Amino acid sequence: MSISVAIAGATGYTGLELIRLVLAHPNLELSGVYASPGGRSVGQRLDDAFAELRGRTELVLESGEAENILAGAPGVVFLCTPHEASAALAPELLDSGALVADLSGAFRLSAEHYPRHYGFEHPRPDVLSRAVYALPEHNREAIAGASLLACPGCYPTASLLPLKPLVDAGVLDESRPVLVDAVSGISGAGRTPSPRTTFGEVSLQAYNVLAHRHQPEIAEHSGRAVLFVPSVGPFFRGMQSLVHVDMVPGVGEAEIRGVLESAYQTSAFVRVLPAGCWPSVSSVERTNYADIALAFDARHRHAVLACSIDNLMKGASGQALQAVNIRLGFDERAGLLPGAAARAAGGVP
Repeated sequence: MSISVAIAGATGYTGLELIRLVLAHPNLELSGVYASPGGRSVGQRLDDAFAELRGRTELVLESGEAENILAGAPGVVFLCTPHEASAALAPELLDSGALVADLSGAFRLSAEHYPRHYGFEHPRPDVLSRAVYALPEHNREAIAGASLLACPGCYPTASLLPLKPLVDAGVLDESRPVLVDAVSGISGAGRTPSPRTTFGEVSLQAYNVLAHRHQPEIAEHSGRAVLFVPSVGPFFRGMQSLVHVDMVPGVGEAEIRGVLESAYQTSAFVRVLPAGCWPSVSSVERTNYADIALAFDARHRHAVLACSIDNLMKGASGQALQAVNIRLGFDERAGLLPGAAARAAGGVP
């Protein structure tokens, strides 16, 4: 049985990534693709907008109002739309009975954070309270019963995967904040051009230091005070975080490694690397893997945890599909690892 899928915001990087993934999924059928309402690409064939899709689809980009999306009666809707657009679209889509996976930041935080970090009052706190933070490795049970999946941001994913097991194990010195220093490829800025993202201008540059909107997301979902320094690098896709934490007395490198390996020993996509092996962006590019490594300074009880992901896959579209697979009762690897067979669907919500 195939479940119909609509993708709103299909012309952005995350939308295109999802199109590729859904077209290759054994149990999903791409039934509609939607651009921003009134956008210039409305009415354009998808394979004209993206030449790599020639011969794979004849779908036409439609305008992304809720009534247009719902006209196709999709079972699943992926929202790759701006934050405010997702906040407005999701309630109507949920009322139709569709499973909604939102890749924006519209449903990731408590309502009080939105005016400061996103520039708007959240219009539907009642719907916000129904959202499940869809980090599969740490919220699998809640994802399995969700109707609204709030898919984590790329920086939070690369930070929480190494950090959260240590928080849960109670081995961090709670008197010290967590420091996250992370570098993203330029695709994290989206497709809208700006001087900073053009080929001749892009460089390694920190930005929004200690003021990035992902700082409260990392803090809220780890339960720890966080200082966050993001940077953009001169490469297209991929991301690496360095998470700095101080440990309680008596905890050393072996204990830290044991916590991480125990947390991810059955994980399909998180790989804890052997001692002395460090992750790279190239090793996870175009995959849904997250690679984690660590070093420990016993004199200062300080650990450095490195995590590499593809920001468009494990940091966005791949992770969203992984969560939808879990929600629908499929093998979570379906459409993400070659040869991974999907189980029978548990039913469309």
